[in-house]
Amino acid sequence: MSGPNAPLYAKRSLRVINAESDDGSTEYKRQVHKLSTSRLHTLATQMSYRLDEGHGRCTYHIGVEDDGCHSVLDYSAVSESAWVLESIARSLNAVVLERKMIQNEVELGDDGTLKLVENVNDVLVVEEPPVLGSGIDSRLNCEDEKEEKSCGDDEEASKKKLLRKLSAADEAYTRCELTIQRVETHLLDPSPLSLSSLSRGSSFAEGAKGAEEASTLNNLERLKLSSSASTSCNKEESKVSGESVANAEMNDTQHPVNTVEETLSTRNIRVAVVGNVDAGKSTMIGTLTTSFLDDGRGSSRTSIMKHRHEIESGRTSTSSSHLMGFRHSGEPIAGRDKIRANKMKSEDEIARESYRIVTLMDLAGHEKYLKTTIHGVSSGFADYAIVLVNSRHPPTHMTQHHLNLCCSFGIPIIVVFTKIDGCPEHALATSKSEVAKLLKSNEVGRRPYAIKTEQDIITSMGKLHTLAPTIDISCVTGEGLDLLRKMLFSLPKRRRHEKKVARPFEFLVEDTFLNVPGVGSVVSGFVNAGELNVGSNCEVYVGPTNDGTFLKTVAKSAHVARINTSHITAGQSACLAFSLNKELRKKLRRGMVVLQESPTATKEFDAEICVLKGEGTTIRRSYQAYVHILNVRQSAFAREIEIVNNNALGLPPSHNAKEDTEGIVLRPGSRAKVRFEFAQRPEYIRPGMRMLFRDGRVRGVGIITGIP
Repeated sequence: MSGPNAPLYAKRSLRVINAESDDGSTEYKRQVHKLSTSRLHTLATQMSYRLDEGHGRCTYHIGVEDDGCHSVLDYSAVSESAWVLESIARSLNAVVLERKMIQNEVELGDDGTLKLVENVNDVLVVEEPPVLGSGIDSRLNCEDEKEEKSCGDDEEASKKKLLRKLSAADEAYTRCELTIQRVETHLLDPSPLSLSSLSRGSSFAEGAKGAEEASTLNNLERLKLSSSASTSCNKEESKVSGESVANAEMNDTQHPVNTVEETLSTRNIRVAVVGNVDAGKSTMIGTLTTSFLDDGRGSSRTSIMKHRHEIESGRTSTSSSHLMGFRHSGEPIAGRDKIRANKMKSEDEIARESYRIVTLMDLAGHEKYLKTTIHGVSSGFADYAIVLVNSRHPPTHMTQHHLNLCCSFGIPIIVVFTKIDGCPEHALATSKSEVAKLLKSNEVGRRPYAIKTEQDIITSMGKLHTLAPTIDISCVTGEGLDLLRKMLFSLPKRRRHEKKVARPFEFLVEDTFLNVPGVGSVVSGFVNAGELNVGSNCEVYVGPTNDGTFLKTVAKSAHVARINTSHITAGQSACLAFSLNKELRKKLRRGMVVLQESPTATKEFDAEICVLKGEGTTIRRSYQAYVHILNVRQSAFAREIEIVNNNALGLPPSHNAKEDTEGIVLRPGSRAKVRFEFAQRPEYIRPGMRMLFRDGRVRGVGIITGIP
C-alpha cells in the first residue's frame, strides 16, 4: 500500500489474535474516546448484544483491529478506553471481572520496523483492578476475601511489583482484555455514571494524566466510585475539569451516599390516586411513570393495567402500586429503558437510580368497585391523595364519596383537572366551581388553591390540611405535567414510619401467592412496625386462620421493590417467602398479619366512633356494617352502644344520640363507644388502629380503644 497512511497500516499489520466474528460474545475495539451521547448509546446497545450472546458474559479486546492485528496504542489511550467501556458496562447492570493489560508483544526491530516478539516469556501480562470496583456488596464477598487472604500476601506483593512494571511511555504498545459479567441488579451498587455525564467527561482526566493516576494502586482507590448516580456525576465532572479531590469530597458532603433501603422507607411518599371512572387515573399514572405522553386512545394506561378485561374496558378493577423516581435536583427518572426503548424499567432499577420515590396507588373509580377503593385507602398508608376530576364533565357523586373518604382518614388532598386539551372554557369553569363547592362543604373543609407557577407550590406546602391545591393537566399535550411532577417532588413526608422501628415487628398481608415456582408460598404487604432479619433462623407467626390460631413458620427470604434483601423495616412494601407445606399454604389469606411475638386473635373489640353527616343513618344495637381496619375487612355487629358526651365537644344538642324504647340510637354527627363483634372469624387488631364502617356507603369512622 502506498500513500501517506502507508506507515500506519504497516504498523497495524501485526496479528496477535484471531479476527473478530460478527456473532458471539467477543468484541474488538481500537480506541474509545471523545464520544457523543448518541455514540455512547450505540456502544451500550452493542455491549448488551454481546452480553446476550455470551449468556451474561462477554470479552472486550481493546487496542486490537477487527482483523486481530495490534492497534499499536500506548498505555494511556488503552486505559482510557477501558475506563469508558467499564462505565458503559455498569449502566447495563454489569461489572468487569477481569482487566488484563498486555505489553511487550510488539517491539522495534533493528531496521526500525515493528515486529512481534520472538520470546513469548517477554510478554508482560498484568491484571489490574477495575477502576469502578466490582460493584458487588462487600457483605456478599466477605467469605471470598477471607479465602484470598488465607492464601498469603505473596500474590499481593507480586501483583504490586508487576503493576509497577507497566510503562506509560509512547513506545510501550499496549492492549487490554476486559471480561464483563452481567449480575443481578440487587447485588450491584448504584451506577456511578450516567451516559450523559460520561459523554461530558470521557477524556478520563485528560488522557495521559488520568492513565498515570490509574496505574498506581493508591490512586485507583481514589478513582473507585461507589456513591449514587448523581453524587458520582458531580465527582466525575470535577475530575474532568481538573479540580482537586477535595472538591469531590465536598460534593460527597452535600449529597451523602444513599442506600436503597433509605429511599424505599424514609424518602418514599405514598400517594393514593382516586376519582370517577372516566377521570383518567391510570392514564395519568402511566404518563408520569413512563415519561411518554398519551396518544388519546389509552396507550399510557395499558402499560400499568394488570388484567386483560381492564385493558379492553379501560376500567381499573384492582388496586396497584407504581413507582416514580426523582433525582436530587427534582428531575424525574424516565420509566423506560434508555437502551431498549420498548422495555419498561423494573422497580429495582427505578429505586436504585432515585433519591426520592413517589408510590402512586391506582385505585378503582367505578361505583361497583367502591369496596376495593375503600380498602385501598384504608390499608395503603397514603401520605397524600390525588383526586382526579374530568374537566369536561361536572364532578359526580363518586367524586364526593372519594373526597369524604380521604378526609375521613385525615389524608391531605390535591385536586387534578384532567383532559383540558380541547375542553371548552365554560365546561372547565363549571367543573371548577362545582369542585370548589364540594371542597368548601362541612364534610371536607378545604379551600381550593390554583397552582399556576412554582411559587404557588412553595406557598401551598405546609398548608395542605387547610388548602386543596388544584392543577390543570393534559396527558396528551403534556400541559401541566411538569407542575404536577414538581408538586409531587416537593411533598414532605407525612407518615414517619421510622419512628415505629423500635416497636414489635408487624407485617400486614395484602396479597398471597401460594405456589411460586422454586420459592413456595409468598405474601406481599406493608411493614407497619418494627424490623425483621430474614433467614433460616427467622421464626414468625402468620395468621389468624379461620379458627383464630397462628401458623409458626420460617421467613426464609424477602424482596423489597423486587430487590432481594435480608432486612426489612417499617415503612416498606415487601414480599416474604415462608416454609409451609401444601396443607398450611391453603390457610393463607388476605388480611393476615406476620408477627415475631406469639399473638392472639379476637372476635370482639371496643371502638369510639363518629357517625358521618350526610344521608340519614340510624344505628342501634345489632346494627351490621362492613368494617375496614387497616388491611382487615369483614362484617361486624354492634353489640353494645354507650353514648359519648357530645356537649363537651361543642356539638349542638341535635347531634346527640337519642335513646328510645329499643335502646340507644345513633344519628349523623353523634359519637359513641361501641362494642363490635366480627361475623365470620377472629382477626388480629390492637388498640390505636383506625377503623371505617359502611353499609354500602361510608357511614362512620373511629379508633379502636380496647380488646375485651
